[in-house]
Amino acid sequence: MKDYIIRRILMLIPVLIGITLCIFLIMHMLPGDAISSMLGIEETPEARQRLEEQFGLDLPWYKQYWNWISRVLQGDFGNSLRTDKPILPEMLSRFKLTFELTLLAAAISWIIAIPLGIISALKRNTWVDGVVRVMSLIGVSVPNFALATLLILVLSLGFSYYPPVGYESFIENPAVNLQIMILPAFVLGAIMSGSVMRMTRSSILEVLRQDFIKAVRAKGASEKIVIFVHALKNGMIPIITLIGMQIGSLLGGTVVTEQIFSLPGLGQMVLTAINQRDYPVVQACIMFIAFIYVIVNLIVDILYTYIDPRISYK
Repeated sequence: MKDYIIRRILMLIPVLIGITLCIFLIMHMLPGDAISSMLGIEETPEARQRLEEQFGLDLPWYKQYWNWISRVLQGDFGNSLRTDKPILPEMLSRFKLTFELTLLAAAISWIIAIPLGIISALKRNTWVDGVVRVMSLIGVSVPNFALATLLILVLSLGFSYYPPVGYESFIENPAVNLQIMILPAFVLGAIMSGSVMRMTRSSILEVLRQDFIKAVRAKGASEKIVIFVHALKNGMIPIITLIGMQIGSLLGGTVVTEQIFSLPGLGQMVLTAINQRDYPVVQACIMFIAFIYVIVNLIVDILYTYIDPRISYK
């Protein structure tokens, strides 16, 4: 297990380098740049040259990339071209919101999806199964921005409730924090629950067909023991895989939801930086998100051995 973890950590290096290099090249191929945005109508060749030399943008792209990645390896993610402030403190501050939003959305998804998926499997081909399958199909099909917009319209027009704007830390004010976070978390959790529900249903049905389930029932075990001890545990591998992928995706994929609910998270930071051509901010955020995504997948792989002892990484 230790050797496997070390190998996976070493694999992070080429993956992250490849991701940052791709993002770096794509950003530099986009029309426009941060210098033009900063100078506006006051842009002159002299002013442009001065700023390019100040930020090192007059160098060839490969030298710019090497200078940036060398600083990153030393823990320095550079400064924003727009604000000239260090990127890392703001990125970590915004990540707290995105991380909390991801955890709340994942918890809501599990609470909704796993019980309904189990019920759907046990009530196969009944009206209950049909309702659950329709719900899961809606969750898979409806985009998060559509559900978020519809939810805001219903609450505001039907119940005169308007979601609060801004952000309060859970430690400082738990009540206000939950009031702010619960709606966007519900939107993301409801969307996530569709695929988790479908996966739970199919996984449980597959396990229930196995011979060892018939043997457990033949020994006189209660249906609760059969379902929650034997069937669910053996069917968790694909469910855990899907949940791990969703959590990794959410950490970098909450841009639209954060924008709709005016949450100052990491996704909104990336979107603002892209619009402003703030290359160092985009590169730092993408690298950070990619690192978190790979770490989540590593944790999921390690969990496999605890869920199913038959899996070995020797």
